[in-house]
Amino acid sequence: MIDQKQVVEALMMPEAYEEDSLSIEQVQTHISFVFLTGKFVYKMKKAVNFGFLDFTTLEKRRFYCEKELELNKRLCGEMYLEVVPINKGPTIKINGEGETVEYAIKMKRMPQEKIMSELLEKSKVDTKIVDRIAKIIAEFHSKAETNSTITDYGSLTTIETNWKENFEQTEEFVGKTISTEEFKLIRSRVEKFMRKNTPLFAKRMVEKRIRDCHGDIHSGNIFVTDKIYIFDAIELAMDLDFKNRTDLSEFFIRKYSEYSGDQEATRMIPFYKCYRAYVRGKVTSFRLNDPNMSTKEKKVAKKEATAYFKLASNYANIFS
Repeated sequence: MIDQKQVVEALMMPEAYEEDSLSIEQVQTHISFVFLTGKFVYKMKKAVNFGFLDFTTLEKRRFYCEKELELNKRLCGEMYLEVVPINKGPTIKINGEGETVEYAIKMKRMPQEKIMSELLEKSKVDTKIVDRIAKIIAEFHSKAETNSTITDYGSLTTIETNWKENFEQTEEFVGKTISTEEFKLIRSRVEKFMRKNTPLFAKRMVEKRIRDCHGDIHSGNIFVTDKIYIFDAIELAMDLDFKNRTDLSEFFIRKYSEYSGDQEATRMIPFYKCYRAYVRGKVTSFRLNDPNMSTKEKKVAKKEATAYFKLASNYANIFS
């Protein structure tokens, strides 16, 4: 099997693409290589295994590309286009000749200045925009699928398992991106909250509040144009807190509760904010072990992960 590094190097060349493109930009996440051309974005999954996800074989990467396309078309149909093969013949090319060596999700490229994280930095996000987003998400959740299998994801057994995995996978980062005090505080508060609120978790399962929704709604995954595009299935309220816009976070929660009719959700929000912030701290910490990341990128990742863990600690101090 061809090394992913060869594919990445090839995809930095304009001739690897079907459309004309003068230059290619590349960005990375902990699980993806992302290539930006003039009109499109191509996202290729890294061959990694973090336990909670496994992209170590070509077939698995193809499966999860197709799954991501299916899930994200629900909220972002015009943006997500197709899964394309990357082939190796005389050259490595998307939809080229020869053996398929990788797969990528092809998306329409949106104007970067319209991404919500950029708009937040420029103070161009107001309550009207957040209100629109809250309504879209509430309506999406109301129509999202639910069944016995999906409901089990909201069970205390599953949630405890997920938290156990979080703590196990972050032990190596104690003293690097999370302090010993924060690690112990979060773990003790989380365990106490789950014990104390066992009936509440069970009640939400009975009421079919557990839905097949969207697991990665943050400002870096929202474009605000004439329409709002929510893509790449961290909850938005936590992300707004992280961006020091607690005012918008509280407004979002209030409007979401209003549109969804789920007033009881507010009792769970600090707990789940803590979970999402902790997960972001964890996966950002993974970049410190990623050989594809430069020293500069790892330095940025360390600072960001530390900030997420600090936020998770702040949330843990709220609930008990």
